[in-house]
Amino acid sequence: MKRKRSVGGILFDILNTLLMLIILVLVLYPFWYVITCSLSTPSQTTGSLLLWPKGFTLESFKTAFETEAVYSSLLISVERSVLGSAGMLLVSGMAAYVLSKTHLIAGRFFRVFIIFTMYFNAGTIPIYLTYQTLGLTNTFWVYIIPMLVVPFNIVLMKNYMESIPPSMEEAVLIDGGNELTAYFRVILPICLPVNAAVILFSALTHWNSLMDTQLYNSMSPHLYTIQYVLYNTVAAQMSQTLEGARSAGSAALVNSQSLKMAFTVITIIPVMCVYPFLQKYFVSGIMIGSVKE
Repeated sequence: MKRKRSVGGILFDILNTLLMLIILVLVLYPFWYVITCSLSTPSQTTGSLLLWPKGFTLESFKTAFETEAVYSSLLISVERSVLGSAGMLLVSGMAAYVLSKTHLIAGRFFRVFIIFTMYFNAGTIPIYLTYQTLGLTNTFWVYIIPMLVVPFNIVLMKNYMESIPPSMEEAVLIDGGNELTAYFRVILPICLPVNAAVILFSALTHWNSLMDTQLYNSMSPHLYTIQYVLYNTVAAQMSQTLEGARSAGSAALVNSQSLKMAFTVITIIPVMCVYPFLQKYFVSGIMIGSVKE
């Protein structure tokens, strides 16, 4: 028999739903504003609350893509996000696999050492001097190599691997395989949820990185990332690009605000396209990998 709900319970659900709708609007509207502003005619957006594009135009995106730096910076951002995430999964994943072994010699020391690096670092200047000495500055590899070992991701993967029954790995060893075979053929596929979570973490970190370009590759324009180009756009207000737009007769359709919004849309669309496919793995990987069995 269906239980009749009380008036208080119904009111609570209504208020809870309204609160969630308000929070949803507050979270989504900034993204919607950026999109609508980038698609609107600047003269019609001053001091207004945008719910849809006013004076629809693509001139801001046209002007943005006329900048040669956009194409090269997009390619650099995609390359570092893909290669950096794959390399991180390989190196940090194997480190997590080793640290998950109870019979590892000095295992406790290495585990504490990994966690120690999460709270302390040498500082910006010593790190810069180290990269310079290693010849990483003004190269693409300064984006990849320092991010191969990520302590937080190692801890997540280690905790997840510790929840896997040892018998699965022992079966591979009995069949004549070794621990390397067991890792790539058994452990790695089983760890798909936590792997997806750390790959998403790593890819977002690479995609959104700005400071490493400014610190290590500011003298190499061909290595600029899309976020650094966006930063320069905001800082310089794209004066030169706007001057070119004016000379082409599109001054009324493009201004610094609309151009910044167009660049912002360009940077967030790839993340919005990828995240939905990894969301289910991301949630389960974080929940399981963050708690030690």
